[in-house]
Amino acid sequence: MKFPKSLLIAGVVVILILFTVYQVDETNQAIVLQLGKPVGTVTTPGLHFKLPWPIQSVVFFDKRLLDYDSNPTEVLTQDKKNLMLDNYAKWRIVDPLKFYISVRDENGAQARLDDIIYSQLRVELGKHNLDEIVTKSREELMATVTATTNEAAKAYGIEVVDVRIKRADLPAQNEKSVFERMRAERKRIANQYRAEGEEEALKIRAAADSGKVVIMAEAYKQAQIIRGEAESRAISIYAKAFNKDPDFYDFSRSLEAYKKILDSNTVIVLPPETEWLKYLK
Repeated sequence: MKFPKSLLIAGVVVILILFTVYQVDETNQAIVLQLGKPVGTVTTPGLHFKLPWPIQSVVFFDKRLLDYDSNPTEVLTQDKKNLMLDNYAKWRIVDPLKFYISVRDENGAQARLDDIIYSQLRVELGKHNLDEIVTKSREELMATVTATTNEAAKAYGIEVVDVRIKRADLPAQNEKSVFERMRAERKRIANQYRAEGEEEALKIRAAADSGKVVIMAEAYKQAQIIRGEAESRAISIYAKAFNKDPDFYDFSRSLEAYKKILDSNTVIVLPPETEWLKYLK
């Protein structure tokens, strides 16, 4: 059975199209290889033509942002503290031809980024103390690392958009000693606060005691003055009463003395002529 010539020609055309036409979508970019050597770059989406395989072939690369996530690595800070860093980065391929020549694929790029980012982190963190890295300087520090990493990655056709620290921990062998130092420092501060509080308490107690002595002295002075005035008035009253009727005054005072001294159990032995007993006769 013979195939129609037109059908044979159509089949050849379809095969040629399949082997010479390729499509680049919006998320990809490509390079064209001729006998294994790169000869061109395609970054615009759509249909494109090449020589049939095996003369020319196409390698596609992602155009979108890609993730880089490293294993925790140890770095040394300016104050000689070891720090375990877990970092990540966002990057993209901006020059597929340079990317293919230098690192071939994304796995090769990840390996190069490992070296570049770790190197830049080690250099930059070595300029800062631990507390600066953990707290106030992290944003500025990571912006610097991103800029220097991106500059180094340009040689591989890569743009590094962002580098961030996910976690920053002390090595396990250092945590206990650091926690002990922190505990000792907090204890020292607590003792200082207690000592300052005790000092203030002593000042307050001393001031209170001093005020108490002054108040008591003033009160005693006033009491003595009042008592002296009262006694003076009492003496004056007694003197007036005595002057008005000396006998009655003597009689009443004697009765008061009897009342205070004598009771049913009192025994007094005195001569009968004693002046004090004259009102009992």
